[in-house]
Amino acid sequence: MTPDPAKLRDLAQRYTAAWCSQDAASLAAFYSQNGSLSINGGAPAMGRSAITEVARGFMTAFPDLRVLMDDLVVQGDGAVYHWTLIGTDTGLGGTGQRVRISGFEVWRIGVDDSSQSRGATSTVPPTNVSLNAASRQPFRNLGVGREAVA
Repeated sequence: MTPDPAKLRDLAQRYTAAWCSQDAASLAAFYSQNGSLSINGGAPAMGRSAITEVARGFMTAFPDLRVLMDDLVVQGDGAVYHWTLIGTDTGLGGTGQRVRISGFEVWRIGVDDSSQSRGATSTVPPTNVSLNAASRQPFRNLGVGREAVA
């Protein structure tokens, strides 16, 4: 079933706003109860509770987190959502480093109670940005890294 492009664009705009809200549960509510979020090829966060924890990790690491929707490309039974995350790594154990991370999520939307998001960042991680603490293991989607900004 091919999703309606206008409805997907509206969904993507609301999803973007949820990332910017600092409310992890509101972000997870975009996923079905059995949905999954996989970041940079890592093990998927299964279900809304696990997705909430992943989102909370980003929101804690980057209290000034802003996500921008760069593009949305509808494909088959889903879409590819292109985004840019901007923030300062000032959460617990943070470096104080400003970051700008661009990436994408491949969305698959099922007619049953399932949804999947696999995402990726698009640049190689710099050595001066530390995101490996427990609260900094966010986007395990398909990609390969992050970009620091001054």
